[in-house]
Amino acid sequence: MPKETFISREETDNIGITKKILESCNTLRIFAFYGDLGAGKTTLIKRFCEYLGTKEAVTSPTFTLVNEYEADGETIYHFDFYRIKSETEAYDIGCDEYFYSGSYNFIEWPEKIPSLLPDEAAKIYIQSTDNEDRIIELIYG
Repeated sequence: MPKETFISREETDNIGITKKILESCNTLRIFAFYGDLGAGKTTLIKRFCEYLGTKEAVTSPTFTLVNEYEADGETIYHFDFYRIKSETEAYDIGCDEYFYSGSYNFIEWPEKIPSLLPDEAAKIYIQSTDNEDRIIELIYG
């Protein structure tokens, strides 16, 4: 599986990083974001949505589980599974239908739904460093 690593020194770096990730992943539409609380998953997803053309505010769907955004006539789904207790909760909202819709899916806390996550999902690992940089590792393909 191809693997790429990026260093984000400030939030503005994330637009360039998202562009590179989308170019690398080419036709992939499912992105799973791994990282501790406060690592920057939601911030990076905001940058993906901005790059794709979303004009609306991008917020974490911590309590609703999924937010929907429009970007240039396309729908983007943003999931946050932090609060779920079992995969059944994710399945009950129809996450599999979202995942196979052909739309972009950005998933926070995918480790909560290991058997529901499609095999073709690109995995993005975010790690904070001591000097507040972020190491972003992409595994795909």
